[in-house]
Amino acid sequence: MRNVADAGQKHQFTLRNRVAHACASSSTSEIATDHTTSIRKLAADGADDTNSGHPANLRPINPRPVAGMIIGRAGARNMKRKTLERLPGPETKIEEIPRWSALLRTAFRFSFLYFGLFCLATQISGSLFLIPTGSFRGFGPLWPMRPITIWIAEHFFGATQPLVYGRYSGETLFFWIQTLWLVILAVIATATWSVLDRRRENYATLHKWFHLFIRFALAASMFEYGMTKVIPTQFPRPPLNTLVTPVGNLSLSALLWTTIGSSPVYEIFTGCAELLGGILLIIPRTTTLGALICLADMTQVFVLNMTYDVAVKQISFHLILLSLFLLAPEFRRLSNFFLLNRPAAPSAQPQLFSSARANRIALAAQMIFGVYLVGTYAYINWTYWYAAGDGRPRSPLYGIWTVNQLSIDGQAGPPVLNDYDRRWRRVIFDLPDAIAFQRLDDSFARYGASIDVYKNTVALTKGNSKKWKADFTFQRPAEDQLVLDGDMDGHKIHAELQLADFDTFRLLNSRFRWVRPEEP
Repeated sequence: MRNVADAGQKHQFTLRNRVAHACASSSTSEIATDHTTSIRKLAADGADDTNSGHPANLRPINPRPVAGMIIGRAGARNMKRKTLERLPGPETKIEEIPRWSALLRTAFRFSFLYFGLFCLATQISGSLFLIPTGSFRGFGPLWPMRPITIWIAEHFFGATQPLVYGRYSGETLFFWIQTLWLVILAVIATATWSVLDRRRENYATLHKWFHLFIRFALAASMFEYGMTKVIPTQFPRPPLNTLVTPVGNLSLSALLWTTIGSSPVYEIFTGCAELLGGILLIIPRTTTLGALICLADMTQVFVLNMTYDVAVKQISFHLILLSLFLLAPEFRRLSNFFLLNRPAAPSAQPQLFSSARANRIALAAQMIFGVYLVGTYAYINWTYWYAAGDGRPRSPLYGIWTVNQLSIDGQAGPPVLNDYDRRWRRVIFDLPDAIAFQRLDDSFARYGASIDVYKNTVALTKGNSKKWKADFTFQRPAEDQLVLDGDMDGHKIHAELQLADFDTFRLLNSRFRWVRPEEP
């Protein structure tokens, strides 16, 4: 019996050592296996070992104490496993950002300062910080930037005339001087920053947030210009006075506007290309493709602006620079793919946040803001198209009217013998509140007009003058005939007009043809 008891104690000691060794040497994944299976296996192994020494005298060991011991140890191991799961494993590699070269750090400092200042000063920020009911076009015309520009213009350039900074031209002297002092300020600030912060290894964190700002600044500008073409408000159809203006009398920009406005399909196509570039910029994964499309779009626009003297050369050029800034981190990948015929590695643009949940929220916010920009620009241009674009109301006397007979103070004669303002060749009714008289030399005299179709009257006004006025009555003996009688500048005027047939204007009747005969 004593030998049996000693054998049983020895077996229990051996079994406990096995259990302890198994618990100590097992990995976290092994501890997570089913404990009941482990208990049964160990108990079975223990029974086999006992019976092999004393098959007749030993009973199978009770597994319950052993099970409690294993479960207790396994529970502790399980808690430790859950704690370790929250920490990066030994296989996780934390990529260290290499030290930027001195040239790269300096280039980023200047880009951050200059692009940031230029965007805030010009209409680029107006496109980004969009207020549907407002007219914000940048901080440049506001305090404190405007007084700085005016002071520099007066003291360094001797400007004596008031500087103009209207919204219809981005290339007045005001904007050129503003750009000049922004460049100088950025250079001085870059030099100071480089001295004070020369020990910094990189600007990776600042770069990713500034990269986000440039993405949306460029995208907003693409949305603004693209939507004005998709809903044709930037290049409307040629107005009536353009149809009777000799090409030689048109400016380069007016010729461009007439050309593109005469081909709305091309205008809509270019607008879709600009919208596509902006939409791709909003999505982080497609930023590179969007920047490439924006670069192509803005290069074409810049060339047109330079060759047709359009007054947004500065803006289009800087939109090219913003596209290149977004593409700069991808230059090596793009050169490998397009030029060197080498494999291109995935983009290494960092996430905004370290948390996956925070990045999902940031992505959703970017999508929502992008939809807001697109929707708001669509609403603004759709409203403008009906208010002042091709969808606006026309004059009740709409058309180009040729002067067949003109009498001044009861005397009819050749118009060339009349005083300059009465040498009328045509009378043009286009907008409901305007009238234009084309003289014999093809110049125009434009007036405001108030037409009452019930009283058959036309009241004219001139510019900002509150005293000048002219009143006419009109009759329409036929649909294509108009008779005007009234007083103008102290003269009694009688004019008989004939409506011009629009079929005689080739620009309005030219269409696309697959088979195009030779021009006569």
